[in-house]
Amino acid sequence: MTTDHRPQTVEEEQGNWGAGEKVTYLASSGGRRSAVGRRIGPTDSALSLGLLIGATAVLAGIILAFGGPIAGAGVVIGGLVTLLVLRNIEIGFFAVIAVVALLPFATLPVDIGLTPTFLDFALGAAVGVWLLGIVTGRQRRLITAPVALPLILFIIVAVFAFIFGLANGPLTPTLLRKFAELLLSLGFVIIVIDYCRTWVRLERLVKFLLLMGAAAAVIAIGLWLLPDATANSALTALGRVGYPGGWVIRYIEENPELSERAIGTSVDPNSLGGLLLMIGALVGPQIATRKPLFRRWIIWGIAGLVFVALILTFSRGAMLGLAAGLGFVALARYRRLIPYMLVAALLLLVLPITQAYIARFLEGFQGDDLATQMRFGEYKDALRLVARYPLFGVGFAGSPDIDLYTAVASVYFTIAGRMGLFGRSAFFGVVGSVFVYAFRNRKAARMDERRDAVWLGLHAALIGALVAGVFDHYLFNMDFHHAVTIFWMMLGMAVAATRLVGESSRG
Repeated sequence: MTTDHRPQTVEEEQGNWGAGEKVTYLASSGGRRSAVGRRIGPTDSALSLGLLIGATAVLAGIILAFGGPIAGAGVVIGGLVTLLVLRNIEIGFFAVIAVVALLPFATLPVDIGLTPTFLDFALGAAVGVWLLGIVTGRQRRLITAPVALPLILFIIVAVFAFIFGLANGPLTPTLLRKFAELLLSLGFVIIVIDYCRTWVRLERLVKFLLLMGAAAAVIAIGLWLLPDATANSALTALGRVGYPGGWVIRYIEENPELSERAIGTSVDPNSLGGLLLMIGALVGPQIATRKPLFRRWIIWGIAGLVFVALILTFSRGAMLGLAAGLGFVALARYRRLIPYMLVAALLLLVLPITQAYIARFLEGFQGDDLATQMRFGEYKDALRLVARYPLFGVGFAGSPDIDLYTAVASVYFTIAGRMGLFGRSAFFGVVGSVFVYAFRNRKAARMDERRDAVWLGLHAALIGALVAGVFDHYLFNMDFHHAVTIFWMMLGMAVAATRLVGESSRG
């Protein structure tokens, strides 16, 4: 009698939750499943139901406290009805991406003591649908990855920093909302990993990201080409959905005599630059691969739009981040990207329209411009702040007893200042676990060129964002919720890509 040791597959229908797709899991002949997931049992369902009820109760309490009983009942009932109707979580993911790219600061016309944003609604709907999938049994298996534990630790440290930081500033509805948004973005990583169970799902999200990034670039370029007054009028017209009024057009050094900076609907050139650099890094491998996600002319169109819009932001950190991300792609597989990068650099050096951009770079390296000098001052203050609040930081409510910058232009100083050395260590733990996991599965990723291009693009986007984070804070600044959300969403997608290539190599 012989024993068959060949890998077996187990397929589970996901029903409406996963748009009718079949998800395949690996199992041994003895019935032992691989480490790609575990079955959700009664304990998990009970826990998820408790989380859902708890979250609903907290939301209801906040709304009742600040908006009154009618507003509380209306919002909660409306939210629950929406969750019941929205049965396919993929719609929630698309909504999050679209809002981040097109209307990141839009708010709902509801005053409940705090102002919920479009992004709050999209994130909340996606999270709610995911929890309902677990509670109702439509989702019978939870897929995780090695990043889960470091991420949970980071969330715990953030909560401790928030609580301890309330001694340094008042608890306001706005602060509570923004911190809840931060936690939602962090928790969204787990949901993204769990959802991206197949390459079909992951590729759909990547494709939509690329298209929305191109749309954001078109809006930014279009507004930049318009006369300043016309562009400003167009942006301030968005005041109906919560956008700021007044003069919002931005210039280098805030001097109207200098070049205008593209802002799109992000209203901040550096925030827009952060989005565009991640999209640019994502599309980079698609240029070089023989198996792109779209037709080649579409890929080149996306790349061209994103590159032009990124230049027009005059965001030096974003450009350095993009260079770092594409450099990683070139070293990892696609050397043919290097000539394209050299041509782009040459064009930046010789074209008349880009000379202001080159001058801004040189001023930054020499420390002559006002923005760079302000950053140096912020970094010094950040070191003093960390020295005073070393463990859990000053928190998220401010620091009224010390005359220092708290919104320092660096992700790493921002995390250290807000969450202390514990928080920064936990952040490095999350990022480190992502890249260690990726390194261990690099060989598996190379086995399929189409998948490798996606894998490389997602990790290049993270590298680019982390490099840009040295010079700016928007990837962890609660005032830029959309930038925080898209960073953590792409981190989850990168982890999911690594898990999928590892699965394929073992199957």
